[in-house]
Amino acid sequence: MDTKFIKKEDGEKGILEAARLLKNGELVAIPTETVYGLAANALDGDAVEKIFLAKGRPQDNPLIVHISQTDEILPLVEGFDDRAKALAEAFWPGPLTIILPKSERIPTQVSAGLDTVAVRMPSHPTARAIIKACGFPLAAPSANTSGKPSPTSAAHVMDDMNGKIAAVVDGGNCDVGIESTVITLAQNTPRILRPGGITHEQLESVLGNVEIDKAVFKALENDEKVLSPGMKYKHYSPNARVIIVKGSLENFAKFAADRQEKTCVVCFDGEERAMSVPAFSYGHADNPQEQARELFDVLRRVDDENMELALVRFPSLDGVGIAVYNRLLRAAGFEVVEL
Repeated sequence: MDTKFIKKEDGEKGILEAARLLKNGELVAIPTETVYGLAANALDGDAVEKIFLAKGRPQDNPLIVHISQTDEILPLVEGFDDRAKALAEAFWPGPLTIILPKSERIPTQVSAGLDTVAVRMPSHPTARAIIKACGFPLAAPSANTSGKPSPTSAAHVMDDMNGKIAAVVDGGNCDVGIESTVITLAQNTPRILRPGGITHEQLESVLGNVEIDKAVFKALENDEKVLSPGMKYKHYSPNARVIIVKGSLENFAKFAADRQEKTCVVCFDGEERAMSVPAFSYGHADNPQEQARELFDVLRRVDDENMELALVRFPSLDGVGIAVYNRLLRAAGFEVVEL
């Protein structure tokens, strides 16, 4: 299959071409503010099935449905309650996914057999324009090979998906850089299943008490159901082994220098000169938003340099930092060393 590359300068023509392919049941990678999504018609189970095949994605991992305006959620769910309305008013369009009981219109391929569906409205104008041109919602997980670092540029998508999907729409680099926050309202107390660009504090400012699921910081057991993307499997991981290292800069640099493997470090801006091994910066130590934006690109660069081991500086756990740490935990297979 030849994968068409739709350029930013193609404008409306490119948007209509992406919509045409999606209407024909094809897969198209689209830009969002979080990461690039691998989109298919969310109401067409056969089209959605192609997503799992292209990504090599486990079948019990549910997908997020993307809409272009709030009222498009109404036919997809059984009840758009006051809590959901308040969240949509506060954070849509934006990097927040809301889980609610699903309607019969949602194919089982999208929900992975669950009785709920995850829905969000991206803030990227190209994404919303494509959804609007299609006239139906789009199911769209990250447009990468399953388990690998998520794509934050069209070039990343082409690295993983060239020849496997119909088209890639170039919308520039992603502003947020990590996947959306996922909150479930399908229970009495709202619960964060995956942290992202909308923080726990922001959600509580709208809803009051919001729980954080234990799977944010630890792996699910094999018999536990996956309620949201990003909960169960090792994700976001380069070919290199990743270890998160907690400790002082001096001890971190010494720990890296003593490794026997072909080692690099992922550190904070300005720390590179303290390292005796190749160093990649993923933002300033006090800027979790910057770390989120840079993280996946840096993890891909680790593989570009054919590294065997990547040691990563422990991020701040303030605000979006929890989401950065969540992604790193899964990239590292939950391997953390405290010096």
